[in-house]
Amino acid sequence: MHHSHPQKLEAALYVVATPIGNLGDISLRALEVLAGVDVVAAEDTRNTSHLLKHHSIFAKQLVAAHQHNERGAAEKMVGLIQSGLSVAFVSDAGTPAVSDPGALLVQAVLAAGLRVIPVPGASAAVAALSASGLNAPHFLFYGFLPNKSAARRSALQALAGHPYTLVFYEAPHRIIECVADLSAVLGGERQIVLAREITKLFETIHSCPLAEAEEWLLADANRQRGEFVVLVSGAEPAAGLSDDTRSTLAVLLEELPLKQAVQLSAKITGANRNELYQLALQLKDGD
Repeated sequence: MHHSHPQKLEAALYVVATPIGNLGDISLRALEVLAGVDVVAAEDTRNTSHLLKHHSIFAKQLVAAHQHNERGAAEKMVGLIQSGLSVAFVSDAGTPAVSDPGALLVQAVLAAGLRVIPVPGASAAVAALSASGLNAPHFLFYGFLPNKSAARRSALQALAGHPYTLVFYEAPHRIIECVADLSAVLGGERQIVLAREITKLFETIHSCPLAEAEEWLLADANRQRGEFVVLVSGAEPAAGLSDDTRSTLAVLLEELPLKQAVQLSAKITGANRNELYQLALQLKDGD
């Protein structure tokens, strides 16, 4: 009934979150907006057409706006909004502009002095975090790590000292090597949660020590399928470092970049590199 005579919406860009799997995971407000806007800009018009049809929203003008045409699409959307039309933007799943296309579009609309209105909803990262059992008060959402192992390990090394739960997205064909690099850099004692196919038929949320994760994945090829959210517990506080170790690191930080200071401190003192990273970050924050 509420789709029959949709209310005229303000000329603006509506950033609309859509389901990450289960089509029922869409808000009433999102449906009202999708039914009421003049244009729907979509990462994949076929996927969005299916979603709209499922919720009995018909005769909607669909325009493609994906990572390969985002700049051109942004100019077009700005023009439409300036002409008085309302535009909704949706990605294939979840919240647009979060490890998904949309950021350039939002940026262009804001730069033109036009309004951007968020319509919140599903997010794979938040859904996985809520069911992970990891109880740290803070989390750091990283998104996708680099594809190549060397670059991935370098990125992980920079994150190693953070006390926050680390949240990543990963593709099925890289999950094994990703977990191997996580274990090598962060240490096998940390807790990992592998959340795959969230809200879908074969949803799996598995928690184990990082050292056991690769074996668990390899035990069943089905466990390597689907899109992954990977969560890893944060570094333990650096309370165990001696005063001499702290002094050594502090002196080196005055002369060297953080990464080099930590590496050299580890060689000199024999202290845990992850703990040294954590302390180095704290010292830098203090500065």
